[in-house]
Amino acid sequence: MTTVSGRCDAKFDAVKSEFEKNFAEREEVGASVCLSVNGETLVDLWGGMADPTTQTPWEEDTVSIVFSCTKAAVALCAHILIDRGELELAAPVSKYWPEFAKNGKEKTTVQMMLNHESAVPALREPVKEGGFLDWDYMIKRMEDEEAHWEPGTRNGYHMVNFGWTVGELIRRVSGKSLQQFFQDEVASKTGADFWIGIPDDFSHTIAPIIPFMPDPTQPLSEFSQKLITDPQSVQHLSFLNTGGWGPNDEDGHRAQIGGGGGISNARGQVAMYTPLATNDGSLVSSERLAHMSMVSTATNQDFTLLAPTRFASGFMKSMDNRAYPMGDQMSAIIGDKAFGHVGAGGSIGFADPECGLAFSYTMNRMGNGLLLNDRGQSLIDATYTALGYDSKAPGAWVRLS
Repeated sequence: MTTVSGRCDAKFDAVKSEFEKNFAEREEVGASVCLSVNGETLVDLWGGMADPTTQTPWEEDTVSIVFSCTKAAVALCAHILIDRGELELAAPVSKYWPEFAKNGKEKTTVQMMLNHESAVPALREPVKEGGFLDWDYMIKRMEDEEAHWEPGTRNGYHMVNFGWTVGELIRRVSGKSLQQFFQDEVASKTGADFWIGIPDDFSHTIAPIIPFMPDPTQPLSEFSQKLITDPQSVQHLSFLNTGGWGPNDEDGHRAQIGGGGGISNARGQVAMYTPLATNDGSLVSSERLAHMSMVSTATNQDFTLLAPTRFASGFMKSMDNRAYPMGDQMSAIIGDKAFGHVGAGGSIGFADPECGLAFSYTMNRMGNGLLLNDRGQSLIDATYTALGYDSKAPGAWVRLS
């Protein structure tokens, strides 16, 4: 029996029960879950093994790669600059980054970049060995890549490239690296244990990621089929053309990989999201927060993920694809007003200003699917039920009474 540590308000006992069930029945190895309501932390739990090979337990301050949850941190940085009037959503990217505006990308706007519409979801030519660790090299690759479609005419998830497209806008406008801007304007102000590139004096235990091992007898999603069978596809290139980068590489932990290299845990993400959940004005204005929660683009077939997606200017909205084949592997059902981001393997962080909720779940053993799996979704479902929400049948958690 895995020991779960931490604290849990009695109102959320069902969240703790589901967290324990993850270890007992859903093959969880090491994980954390945390949530705050109206600024008060009511659940802060962790358990299992950070590294089963060395029998290192997952402790209170253990962290891990949170993959694409990092995109929300990058998007938040962009919105801080938008709120200050230093970055304009409707402006062409060329206003801030003229070198990007070529090879079919001339009409790209800042909004398109946040919407995954800027048409560089993948790089056609191989990334050099260690390329992901070299910011200037990756920025040049973004500039030189030919658009995969006319920007703004569709969206396709920019799996890792989002960190360089939006991240370079942040660097150009602020004069600071993405790593430094996030630390100065978000992590330091909120006390969040969250890094986009760890510092030299980093002391937390980083739990190694355990890759998902697919069952060869189970059917594959359309995304996985393309990834495996077509080496020239956007699916294959966006997922595997990485210059050898892996989530357990120490050099990668120190790099600014804003599309998927952030390091945190559930408590760290909740610290980042709590000011947004409570609308306290410490990070962005109420007007900007309202914009951040609104759907800005949606499609029936994302060019990259080959599934319906919904985004809110850099953040994911509730995505209910359960009606589609293998839909349980490409859904993430949160509140209607909530916004945040999932990470590969099933981690998630989000804010829901409607009920003052900040929530996060992180883990080291990746699960199946493009978005959440039953480990994370069960925790979210228990949370919304405890908060008096009635149904997720409409595609997001709602109150019916």
